[in-house]
Amino acid sequence: MSGKVVLDTNCLLMAISSRSRYYPVWQSFLQGEYTLCVTTDILEEYEEVLARNINQRVAQYILSALLERANVQMVDVFFRFRLITADPDDNKFVDCAIASNARYIVTEDRHFEVLEKIDFPKLAVIGIDRFFDEINDRCTLPPQA
Repeated sequence: MSGKVVLDTNCLLMAISSRSRYYPVWQSFLQGEYTLCVTTDILEEYEEVLARNINQRVAQYILSALLERANVQMVDVFFRFRLITADPDDNKFVDCAIASNARYIVTEDRHFEVLEKIDFPKLAVIGIDRFFDEINDRCTLPPQA
């Protein structure tokens, strides 16, 4: 698995615990197997949600780990598409994916389903289970000769 990915906050939260079934998503990021695309708004949401659900120290640690990685792409969004109307706050992930030409938005949020009906810009939205499977498939494939 390689390429650019936008991770919804809840998917990041699901992946960072070493006790989580989705921990390989975090590990593969740390190993540089994909590029995580973020904006300042996304990082702020990551920090807020991590601090609320775990604690501020862990939130700071995770943000530091993100910002120090070579496989994090800071994205400047110059146009807001406003494609998700049910929860406009989710548009930060959509705009980041468009601006970075991301391969996927990884989310479990049903508000993103509206993107399947939009022809342009075309965005691939997948759930964390499918992303997890892609990571595991890559890790279990025998090396190519």
